Amino acid sequence: MDVIKTAIFDCWIIKPKVFKDDRGYFYESFQQERFQQLTKTVFSPIQDNEAFSTYGVIRGLHFQETPFAQAKLVRSLQGSVLDVAVDLRKDSPSYGKVVTQVLSQENKEQLFVPKGCAHGYAVLSPEAVVFYKTDAYYNPEAEGGILFNDSELAIEWQIPESDRILSKKDLVWPTFKNL
Repeated sequence: MDVIKTAIFDCWIIKPKVFKDDRGYFYESFQQERFQQLTKTVFSPIQDNEAFSTYGVIRGLHFQETPFAQAKLVRSLQGSVLDVAVDLRKDSPSYGKVVTQVLSQENKEQLFVPKGCAHGYAVLSPEAVVFYKTDAYYNPEAEGGILFNDSELAIEWQIPESDRILSKKDLVWPTFKNL
């Protein structure tokens, strides 16, 4: 696997080595020792999550408040999504930065989103299945979010406004400035 630094401190794009032949393909989607060696980041996942969505769905931007903050390793098992991370760590050199990365079943790339970042994604294909590992359990009382279309963050979701599908909750989160 190769890891690529992003504009957010400790947020990584993971590019696996995929072995293909006439039977199909094989790759290691996560190997803890190698991940830690390459990123110098300790990540010990304890929960797996999977979500199915259709074109135009935007989920996020979500996070878990401390002490329930979660690091996430995200990938698309089917289809294509624009994955988004926003650094909310006030002591971080990349505070307020946004990273976007297309994750797809074709490129098999993953995005590692560190604790203290908000996360979301937009479905770019007709359907998508997103899978992610977390290093902490979900706690509904610790859930937080940022308004997906905050003008200060200026995220280009790659979905026309008329095609966007969001939950009621995701339409009313505070802005980054008012968080």
